[in-house]
Amino acid sequence: MSTITPILGYRDPRAAIEFLCEAFGFERQLVVDGEDGGVVHAELRLGDAVVMLATASEGSGGRPAIAAGAHHLYVAVDDADAHHRQAVAAGADVFEGPTDRDYGSREYGARDAEGGVWWFGTYVPQPQPSA
Repeated sequence: MSTITPILGYRDPRAAIEFLCEAFGFERQLVVDGEDGGVVHAELRLGDAVVMLATASEGSGGRPAIAAGAHHLYVAVDDADAHHRQAVAAGADVFEGPTDRDYGSREYGARDAEGGVWWFGTYVPQPQPSA
């Protein structure tokens, strides 16, 4: 179980959900609609990881804003080349194709429909024991 879950803001979260599922292979877990037609909360799963997202907002009632498109995320995948092919087939804006890194990962980078940066690679970060 991951103890850190990113929360992403999108101007058009429904389009973002469709794109993330089609291009990057996420699966819808939960979508909560707001009274104004927006998305109050959504959860998407990829493997054992979850991202949450919502309609971008200015913030209110002391709650901070959820900015649109202001994120960079790294997601571990088993096969970066196959994942890259799926993203390209779905029309993802790939800015760097699959590349072997010095630290042993094979990864690529793409932007989602609102400019958020996503890295997909074979490196799996592991928490280190406390000192």
